[in-house]
Amino acid sequence: MNKEKRLAIFQALSAAIPEPETELNYSTPFELLIAVVLSAQATDKGVNKATDKLFPVANTPEAILALGEEGLKEYIKTIGLYNSKGANIIKLCQALIDHHQGQVPQTREQLEALAGVGRKTANVILNTAFGQPTIAVDTHIFRVSNRTRIAAGKTVLEVEKKLEKWIPKSYKLDAHHLLILHGRYTCIARKPRCQSCVIETWCEFKEKILE
Repeated sequence: MNKEKRLAIFQALSAAIPEPETELNYSTPFELLIAVVLSAQATDKGVNKATDKLFPVANTPEAILALGEEGLKEYIKTIGLYNSKGANIIKLCQALIDHHQGQVPQTREQLEALAGVGRKTANVILNTAFGQPTIAVDTHIFRVSNRTRIAAGKTVLEVEKKLEKWIPKSYKLDAHHLLILHGRYTCIARKPRCQSCVIETWCEFKEKILE
């Protein structure tokens, strides 16, 4: 795929999704960090149901530590893997207090040092909370990138590196959410909605569903 096609794709996505943003509910970088840690192998809707109850009660590292691990789990037990996520969040909160004055750090290295935070989660925080042009490649972005051939790759890291290199500069900040939302609602896994796709003209997917 050439530079002109990629530009046309992001222009079309931007026009179709004028306010590309996360569907997780949050009001501070810390709330976003907790929500993203909880969102692994879970839906945003499911996470929001839990955090809508949790955050009014505890939305700082200190408040979550005061709940304790068992108290926290009562709020997140409807989310998959809640036992390990709860344990990681407690460790994460303690680390924020011990090493970052209770604040969410703004570098990938510092974020990835926190329990339960990998590269993808760190990239989400850097992009969404701190306005850095990072790309967190989830299943939606991986699928869209490979289907369209915007940035084909066999691994998540390969796709991420190609997207960082090839996304038009003016769209780098919003590309993360543009691609996620397109994958979540149009370029869906089993039966992509090619007929109503705003980038179908430039897409190189060989199994388009146009009937």
